[in-house]
Amino acid sequence: MAAVTFPHSVIDEVTAEAAGRPATRTACTADARGHRPTRLVVVDPRDELVEVLDDDGSVLEVVPRWRMRAENLRHRAAYLLVTGRDGRLLLHQRSDTKDLWPGRWDLAAGGVVAAGESWDDAARRELAEELGVVDAEPVLLGDARFDSDECRVEARVYRVVTDGPFRFADGEVVAVAFASAEELTTRLGRDPFVADSPVVCAPWLPRS
Repeated sequence: MAAVTFPHSVIDEVTAEAAGRPATRTACTADARGHRPTRLVVVDPRDELVEVLDDDGSVLEVVPRWRMRAENLRHRAAYLLVTGRDGRLLLHQRSDTKDLWPGRWDLAAGGVVAAGESWDDAARRELAEELGVVDAEPVLLGDARFDSDECRVEARVYRVVTDGPFRFADGEVVAVAFASAEELTTRLGRDPFVADSPVVCAPWLPRS
């Protein structure tokens, strides 16, 4: 999930009033000492700003997320392989409100990197927003690229080792399950999965 990043911000989900419209996010910004909010910004996820990249990974322009999806523009995304201390991989099922591959299973947390956001900050933000994990540090594994008719991504892959607890406050995750290497192989052949993460994360997935 992507979100506009504000210094010293607190992100909350607010249900959209219009039927069928994705939830907006409010960002309450505070000063460096954490004092009470000084301004309130409401952002529709479709309007979050995303950097469009050329084939060399250089930024060409900044566009709203809805245009990036509509035109399948190359962009940055962070992927987090979350494993328990026993080595099993955390899988999650995406909600039906996702703008890409709704309802499918995914083997990596993460999402689109916001314009001006660093890779590491995006990884930490996604970990907190999607899974509610704030006390584990993502460890860089490597970079990859994914190209299809639906999605074009410059990817950076991280690993996080944690047993939770997990919280799914943003509504983008509807089910989770830990899987061993053998169970992951079975589920990839049986269940509907997103197209990108099994390819992007392939070099770092657990092997049976």
